[in-house]
Amino acid sequence: MSAVRPQPEQFKALAEAAQRDQSPVVMLNLLKFRSGDGAGEYGKYGAAARAMVEATGGRVLYLGRCDQVLIGEVDANDWDAIAVVEYPSRAAFLAMIGRPDYQQAHEHREAGLERTVLIATTPAQQ
Repeated sequence: MSAVRPQPEQFKALAEAAQRDQSPVVMLNLLKFRSGDGAGEYGKYGAAARAMVEATGGRVLYLGRCDQVLIGEVDANDWDAIAVVEYPSRAAFLAMIGRPDYQQAHEHREAGLERTVLIATTPAQQ
């Protein structure tokens, strides 16, 4: 099982959700870099991906290091960084990741990450 790419059933669920939900989606990325130059490789991906995110009308809301756990049973070293990225819709996200230049940049993501968790979120109803 891949720790960097979605499983087929996860991708199918996202595609189905994209058909019925055109609202903005915020993606929470938990990132664990490979030892050595994993962070550097991911940085190459991040620079290319940020431009593509912005071209979709999205934006990087936050990027930061994970350095302390306040609540929970998670080891502080489980994750190196998080990224929070907003897209206009799930369909916009899917269109972006289908681009050939994204696939090329994705090679650096795979080279840089040991594992990741990507969670799609929608705003809570107020």
